[in-house]
Amino acid sequence: MIPIPTGVRVWLATGHTDMRCGFPSLALRVQEVLKHDPLGGHLFFFRGKRGDLIKVVWHDGQGACLFTKKLERGRFIVRPYVLSGCRL
Repeated sequence: MIPIPTGVRVWLATGHTDMRCGFPSLALRVQEVLKHDPLGGHLFFFRGKRGDLIKVVWHDGQGACLFTKKLERGRFIVRPYVLSGCRL
């Protein structure tokens, strides 16, 4: 288990993201689109077009982390109220 410190915010990038992107490309999207620092210790979630894959960008203070989760069945659902830009 990876401990996540208290006070860490979780940000969800709405829309579809090209899942071929690695940490450098996703970190650039965090900077340019979300206007946040990808090395600031917060979690940034990106969802693929089909909805069965997410990638999470996180800097844990020691280095950059890129987590990937692919569902064998089903999809990651984004609720309409999340699309309004509220903080999770």
